Amino acid sequence: MKDSIRLRSGRSIGGQQPCFIVAEVGNNHQGRLDLALTMIREAARCGVDAVKFQKRDSASLFTAAGRAAPYTGANSFGRTYGEHRDALELDIEALARAKALAEELGLVFFASAWDAVSLGQLAALNVELLKICSADLVSLPLLRQAGALGMPVILSTGMSGYPEIDRAVEQLCRYHDNIVLLHCNSSYPCPEEQIGLPVMARLRQRYGLPVGYSGHEQGLGPSVAAVALGACVLERHFTLDRSLPGTDHKASLDPQGLAQLVSMVREVEKSLHTRDKEVFPGEIGSAKKLRKSIVFARDLPAGHVLTKADLTIKCPGTGLSPLYWDEVIGATLRGPARFEQQLSWEMLSPADDQGGASPLPGPTPPGEALPLLDLSAGGDHPPRTPCMGALPKYS
Repeated sequence: MKDSIRLRSGRSIGGQQPCFIVAEVGNNHQGRLDLALTMIREAARCGVDAVKFQKRDSASLFTAAGRAAPYTGANSFGRTYGEHRDALELDIEALARAKALAEELGLVFFASAWDAVSLGQLAALNVELLKICSADLVSLPLLRQAGALGMPVILSTGMSGYPEIDRAVEQLCRYHDNIVLLHCNSSYPCPEEQIGLPVMARLRQRYGLPVGYSGHEQGLGPSVAAVALGACVLERHFTLDRSLPGTDHKASLDPQGLAQLVSMVREVEKSLHTRDKEVFPGEIGSAKKLRKSIVFARDLPAGHVLTKADLTIKCPGTGLSPLYWDEVIGATLRGPARFEQQLSWEMLSPADDQGGASPLPGPTPPGEALPLLDLSAGGDHPPRTPCMGALPKYS
């Protein structure tokens, strides 16, 4: 089972590392380098780990008929689909400037290559990570070209069933296993009931590779939950303005939303640090204040044998825990007791237990608080259920 990949810069993704958060710029820069650079600066201020772009070569990607098809809708940037796509594209020199700024700001820069020409250009740009988008999971020649480069690959799995993912992973693994799979639903935006976060665990089990999440929902909850469920990469589309023309903007986060997401993810990661039940120092203070102690329900003389009617439980929890209620019933008072006085072990003589002495703990040294029951779950103790018998007596 592979749980992480390592980039050329030495950075690890997966394993015990914080989630690798990616701002997917895509083509939301509208084909403008100045806007792309502004987006990189804003993404860095939001606290992400990486920015991702997209690269297309129209002549390699589309047929002549596809490029010439009329494209005059509300989101069009040209009279034909080819003109529209070209208007949204940054050339490789512009991407080089974007990469330089991203790395200056401490971000990883990478991109999705949609065709063989673009993949070659990105390799020449010396990126340290490649992305294969969901649409190209079935593009075997492109997968083989990417694998042959020997660079780590993030592979999105939207639009795909297991047989298609099986084939794609098998092709890439012919070259290396520095692969992260992203669970993804390629609807824009994706309805929450179609997200399917439990699929991440299925992918991890089936392929033995690190798994992340590429979210196209409009909110934040599913992305945060994905990290709690173990996503090592989180990718969300990013825009400066969700009202801009284009379908991606409506399924993207603006700077305020992206910053909020990063903050929430880091909070969730902190909440996952403790892996076993543990009683923390702050809880001890709370227990003393909020829990109860066994106290006397009335004045009692020395030599009295305690019954349930003689005792009750009241705050604070600085005395003998009510967990020992059954152990003190039937014990004999060594001296007199006052109403609402806290019971302590040194006040008791042992109760008769089937003709023998049932031991009670010795007295607490003067001036020391009575000990609280240790409820921590450390060690290799097996789980306890009610049917396994009574809790052990205090010792």
